[in-house]
Amino acid sequence: MSRQLLKSTAVVSGMTLISRILGFVRDMLFARIFGADASTDAFFVAFKIPNFLRRLFAEGAFSQAFIPVLSDYKEKGGKAALQHFVDRTAGTLAIVLILVTIAGIVAAPILIYIFAPGFSWKGEQHELAVQLLRITFPYLFFISSVAFAGGILNTFGKFAVPAFTPVFLNLCMIAAAIWLSPLMDEPVMALAWGVFAAGMVQLLFQFPALIRLGLIPKPKFGFKDEGVKRIMKLMLPAIFGVSITQINLLLDTLIASFLISGSVSWLYYSDRLVEFPLGVFGIALATVILPNLSKNHAAEDTAGFSRSLDWGLKLVLLIGTPAAIGLLLLAEPMLSTLFQYNEFTHYDVVMAGRSLMAYSLGLLGFILVKVLVPGFSSRKDLKTPVRFGIYAMIANIVMNIAFVFPLAHAGLALATSLGAFFNASLLLTRLLKENIYQPSKNWLLFFLRIILASEVMALLLLKYVDTMRWNEWGAIDRILNLAMWIGVAAASYFLVLMLTGMSLRHLKYLR
Repeated sequence: MSRQLLKSTAVVSGMTLISRILGFVRDMLFARIFGADASTDAFFVAFKIPNFLRRLFAEGAFSQAFIPVLSDYKEKGGKAALQHFVDRTAGTLAIVLILVTIAGIVAAPILIYIFAPGFSWKGEQHELAVQLLRITFPYLFFISSVAFAGGILNTFGKFAVPAFTPVFLNLCMIAAAIWLSPLMDEPVMALAWGVFAAGMVQLLFQFPALIRLGLIPKPKFGFKDEGVKRIMKLMLPAIFGVSITQINLLLDTLIASFLISGSVSWLYYSDRLVEFPLGVFGIALATVILPNLSKNHAAEDTAGFSRSLDWGLKLVLLIGTPAAIGLLLLAEPMLSTLFQYNEFTHYDVVMAGRSLMAYSLGLLGFILVKVLVPGFSSRKDLKTPVRFGIYAMIANIVMNIAFVFPLAHAGLALATSLGAFFNASLLLTRLLKENIYQPSKNWLLFFLRIILASEVMALLLLKYVDTMRWNEWGAIDRILNLAMWIGVAAASYFLVLMLTGMSLRHLKYLR
C-alpha cells in the first residue's frame, strides 16, 4: 500500500510541479510588469478573496466532507446509488455557488472593507479593488465545481487530471499579463479577466476524465438527499478545521492593508515561494492520503489506517525539513532571482525576504496540518479539528498584534507560522492520546538521520552562500548560482541520509 501511496503522491507532485513552475513564471511577469505598489496590492486582495473562499469551502471543507461520503457509496453501494448521489450533490452545490457568487458581486464594496479595511483610507485603491473583485469573484463558482469533479476523480485513484488542472490558471494569467494588459487603461485589470477565463477553462478540462469514468454529473436538486445532508453536516465544522491556515493568511492581509504600500505584495510574493513546496509536496500528499484513510476507515482496517498516517508523517519530515531550511537560508537569493527586475527593486527583495524567512519557519507546521486533519475527517470527526483550529486562530490573532509592531509585515508571517505548529501539535496529540495513530518503532533512528542531514546542509549554505552578491549579478548569474546551491544542498542532505543507512527502497516504508 505504501508503494501505491508513494506512486500516487509522485504523480500529483509531478503535475503540481509543472503548475508551480508556471506560477513562478507568472509571478516573475507580474513583478517585472506591475512591480509592488497600490494597484498590485488591490489585485492581490481581489484575487485572494475568492481564492480564500475556494480553499476554505471547495478544496477545504467540501472536499474533506465529500470524499469520505463518496468513498462510502463507492465501497458499500452500487453504481446507480453512486450516480444518484453525485447528481444530487452536483445540483445542490451549483445552486449554492450561484447564490454565493451573485451575493459576492453585489457585496464587493463591503467585502473589500472587511478583508482590506486599510484601503478605505486610500480612496482610489479601494475603488480599484472593488472593480477587480467583481470580475474575479465568479472564479469561486468555477473552481469549486472543479474541486467537486476532482474529488470524484481522486476517490477513484485518478489523480493526474485534477493535479494538472491549475496549470490553466497560470497560462491564462500569463496571457492576460503579456497581451491584454497593454490594451487596458488600468493594466492590472487584465489580470482579473485572466482569473475569470481560467475558471471556465479549468472546469471544461475535467469533463473528458469524468466521461471516461462514467460519472458525468447530471445536476439535480438534492437538499433532502441523505448523502447531501451528510456532506452539509460535515462541512460546517470542516470550514474551520481544515482551512485555519488560510484564515490566518487572510488575517495577515487584513492587517497588512494598514501598513505601508507594498506590504500586501511582499507577503504575497513570500507566500508564493512557501506555497511551492507546500503545493508540490504537502497538498499532493494530503490529496492522496485522504481517500486512502477513508478507505481504511470504511474497511475497518485500524492497523492500515495507522500505517498510512505514519508513512505520511515521516514523508513530511523527510521532504519538508530541507525545504524549510532552504527557504530560510536562500530567501533573498530566491526572491532576487525570480522577481528583482524592472519594477521590483532590491528594497522589495529585502522586505519580502523578511516575511519569507518567517513563513519558512512554519512550513513543516503547514504541511503537518494538511496531513493530520485527514486523520480526523476520514473518520467523519470534524468537530475536533474545528475546536483546535479555533484555538490556533485565537493564538494567531494574539501573536499578530504582538509581532506586527516590532516586525511589521514579517511579524504577521511569523505569527502564522507559529499558529500552524500550535494547530499541528494539538491534532497530533489527540491522535496519539486516542490510539488512532500508533507510531512505528523506528522513529528515533529516522529522526536522528533527518537532524544530522539537515545540520550538514544548513552549515554548508551558511558558510558558502553570499546573499549580498545576488544584487550585483545579472539574471543568468543569479539563475545559475541559485540552481547550483539548491542542487548542492539537496545532494548533501540525501548523501548524509544514505551514509547513515537510508536507501531509496526505504521510501516505500520509511524505516
